[in-house]
Amino acid sequence: MHNMVVDTRQKIRGREDVVRDAQRRQQAGERGVLTNGCFDLLHLGHVRYLQEARALGDFLILGLNSDEGVRLLKGPGRPLMPENERAEILAALTCVDYVTIFAEPTAGPLVEHVRPAIYVKGGDYALAGGALEVPDTSRLPEARIVEAYGGTVRLISYVPHHSTSELIEAIRRLPG
Repeated sequence: MHNMVVDTRQKIRGREDVVRDAQRRQQAGERGVLTNGCFDLLHLGHVRYLQEARALGDFLILGLNSDEGVRLLKGPGRPLMPENERAEILAALTCVDYVTIFAEPTAGPLVEHVRPAIYVKGGDYALAGGALEVPDTSRLPEARIVEAYGGTVRLISYVPHHSTSELIEAIRRLPG
């Protein structure tokens, strides 16, 4: 059992390491998929989203917002779990091949370095009133980077009523 823990922790890598592996694997003909997010409290919506993302290619790289990045995006009091714990939980998922923590406000620099064949985000980044096929590049700067090097941007629809924010609200409503 102890080996399993070690194996999943080995999926947590620094950027240079992930870039090197991704380049090697993509040059060998594999399709790399990259997605990113906070993943503060892991729930079913996250799991299905990551499984779907992984199914689009041959390996999945997850860019995880650092604690500081989560605070900027979600406000004070977040994240609920520190980055190293979030990383380890995500690394334990079979569908995730690599986890790398990034401190920048967007995943743009990570995308620029990794150059995944496919970049995935949630359906909430679709152009308002548009189909899932059209990303809103004003809210998703990473999309422009991916398109510039010839990669593909794919949006995956979320499982309704499964978000960390809704989970926090449900917890808050519990009788004290």
